[in-house]
Amino acid sequence: MAMPVVQPGYEPPRLASGKPDLGGVWTNASSTNLERARELGDQLIYSDAEMEKIEGETFTRNARINAPTAREVQENWTTIARGPDTLDECRGGSRGVNCGYNAGWTDPGDWVMRVNRQGRTSLITYPGNGRIPARVAGADAGRARIVQTSEADTTRGEADNPEDRSLGERCIMSFGVSSGPVMTDQLYNNTYQFVQTADHFAIWVEMVHDVRIIPIGGKHRSDGIRPWMGDSIASWDGDTLVVETVGFHPRQNVRGGGPNMKVTERFTRVAEDRLHYAFHVEDQATWVEPWGGEYEFASVDGAVYEYACHEGNHGLIGILGGARAEDAAAKSSP
Repeated sequence: MAMPVVQPGYEPPRLASGKPDLGGVWTNASSTNLERARELGDQLIYSDAEMEKIEGETFTRNARINAPTAREVQENWTTIARGPDTLDECRGGSRGVNCGYNAGWTDPGDWVMRVNRQGRTSLITYPGNGRIPARVAGADAGRARIVQTSEADTTRGEADNPEDRSLGERCIMSFGVSSGPVMTDQLYNNTYQFVQTADHFAIWVEMVHDVRIIPIGGKHRSDGIRPWMGDSIASWDGDTLVVETVGFHPRQNVRGGGPNMKVTERFTRVAEDRLHYAFHVEDQATWVEPWGGEYEFASVDGAVYEYACHEGNHGLIGILGGARAEDAAAKSSP
């Protein structure tokens, strides 16, 4: 597992117990993906010139997207723009049905992720290609069918019942990646608040306000219950807090892992405004080899704001209502 590099001369704040205080508000938003683009091969680190080009293109696109729409386009929308889905409105540059939100509602991160000041091509560092390994043949046999996102599941059968929709749509869990573990950024709401006491470490996730409450020095539960976000316990390795998670809920699809997946996370303050996060994932029944990586959280001034998940959201009503209309039409057809 990747080891942190503490900035020279930095000494972390400490609790009365003498342990480092990891508390604060942090973000992992960045333009670096969990998996590396295939064309980059084994390249882990961007050159300064490559980062300048990537970030320059991002800021140029943001400026274009954030600029006021020209009056000519507003007044002749259907002839010039041919409708909103044809404009480059997404912060990531997507168009059409791939652009579910325009740039005003998103905040995926505009900077390349840096670890020890070096720009990274992916958050995964091993295997060497920076990608999740191949799955074991037959790994999915007998496992519960999980709906991860509405976009990934468009068959009519997934609109049969509310319970068939994704956990994120139903405000039960964040949208698959924020809370983890492994915790990674997504389209927006990439803020976390860490709260630490002598015997507990809590992670409050902005997206859907998931909270991971992790006992320090505790033991894994033995009652057979598999909670959302898994069964986590923590221990100290010097100035690094090590969190081990097993026993994931069978209907929480965490990166496609199985019921015996184990995730190990390591949290280390490396500077006043940076916190190193390393992760290791192992599941012999799912992947042909373990995988993992690292990134650095950046500190945030301010608080985590309210996330009102289903406030005014009519999408689920429309999905289920459309399916019931199809059911009625099918019954009335000869």
